Amino acid sequence: MGNSQITKEEVLKSLDSKYSAYTAIAQNIWKYAEMGYQEEKSSALLQKTLSDAGFSIKKGVAGMPTAFIAEYGSGAPVIAVLGEFDALPGLSQKAVSKKESLGAEAGHACGHHLFGTASTAAAIAVKDWLKNNKVKGTIRFYGCPAEEGGSGKVYMVRENLFNDVDIALHWHPNNQNAANAGAALANKSAKFRFYGVSAHAAASPEKGRSALDGVESMNMMVNMMREHIPQEARIHYVITDGGKAPNVVPDYAEVYYYARHNNRDVVIDIFNRITKAAEGAAIGTGTTMDFEMIGGTYELLPNLTVQKLMFENLTSVGGFTYTDEEKKFADEISKTLGLEKTDLKTVENIQPYQTEARAFGSTDVGDVSFAVPTAGLSTATWVPGTPAHSWQAVAAGGTSIGAKGMMVAAKTLALTAIDLFENEELIKNAKSELLERRGVDFKYIPLLGDRAPALNYRN
Repeated sequence: MGNSQITKEEVLKSLDSKYSAYTAIAQNIWKYAEMGYQEEKSSALLQKTLSDAGFSIKKGVAGMPTAFIAEYGSGAPVIAVLGEFDALPGLSQKAVSKKESLGAEAGHACGHHLFGTASTAAAIAVKDWLKNNKVKGTIRFYGCPAEEGGSGKVYMVRENLFNDVDIALHWHPNNQNAANAGAALANKSAKFRFYGVSAHAAASPEKGRSALDGVESMNMMVNMMREHIPQEARIHYVITDGGKAPNVVPDYAEVYYYARHNNRDVVIDIFNRITKAAEGAAIGTGTTMDFEMIGGTYELLPNLTVQKLMFENLTSVGGFTYTDEEKKFADEISKTLGLEKTDLKTVENIQPYQTEARAFGSTDVGDVSFAVPTAGLSTATWVPGTPAHSWQAVAAGGTSIGAKGMMVAAKTLALTAIDLFENEELIKNAKSELLERRGVDFKYIPLLGDRAPALNYRN
């Protein structure tokens, strides 16, 4: 680009010119499909991409080998762009319109291959703008592992890695283009492990004490508890180990629990009640129990000062159109979702701006949003109507549909960051809003306590 001044329009053109390169990076991460804290290839690829573009790299931050920070520039303001790259277990899928596994352990059913790549693209575009226009400030990319249950960003916040950040920007794949005030449920998760005594289940059952009985008793009590918790709360579990053979009384069993609500204090209360159910189950079945805290995230704190700016830039970028081939793929996917035809309005247009949102999922961006003014967006990387954490999301994310939506996000993030570098007053207002929303007595206490990162939680 040389050293002449470059405009926002030229930044967008530059991103368009790199469409193929960034699509290739996203597709490689899609194929790697590495789960939380195992994202060695994915993290290394994004690190190399940023390093080659002139960013300095800090590897293995906050005790997480696949976490990193990439930085260009110096001084204030410091604008952060968040990037993720972990996949989900059990959702391997080809980029085709019928359910067909790739035979891998995991799949990008939440689109984090697109998330990390678009954020990388945006950071590099902003770096080029800073350099060519000789603008003072720092663009910083946070390589965030294990968002899916591992709470990677929480450890970064706990280690004060956002302390000098002025604004944090993020995005997420979705089935529509929107930049509304975000919401997310606070979340606590743990693995409860029961220990019993093995014995022959037919010849000497009286000598055994079933760890699986402990898990099932706990589950029964928690399921009865559902009637007596706030209706907005969510509790989920999976039995991750229930024994190996029916004729052996299991001496070990494990169940993995999530508790969620839009207020972290309610989550803490529900989680404590779940723990009591586990203790009671152990007493009642003659087993012992311990648990390991796996993750814990805050609810998302909106910042309308930055969010409105994000919406304006998304509107400026606009949606995109499908080719005939993409329409055919989308119609086939829509049928698997019980839809007669694909409605492309949410792809081609931007959803109206809203200042309030209901939360259903959780994200460790929540903790970041309590540390620094934070705003985000979503783009239509999936066929309209597609739910996250589905094979249909994996499939679309492996096609040009995902890549096109990814570039809408990259452009919006880049424009928003540039506007922030140019508007010191806006940053000041965003910080004031954060302090007001947090409250004067706010003190950050991570929901996962002082535990080290749960690097083996996917094993």
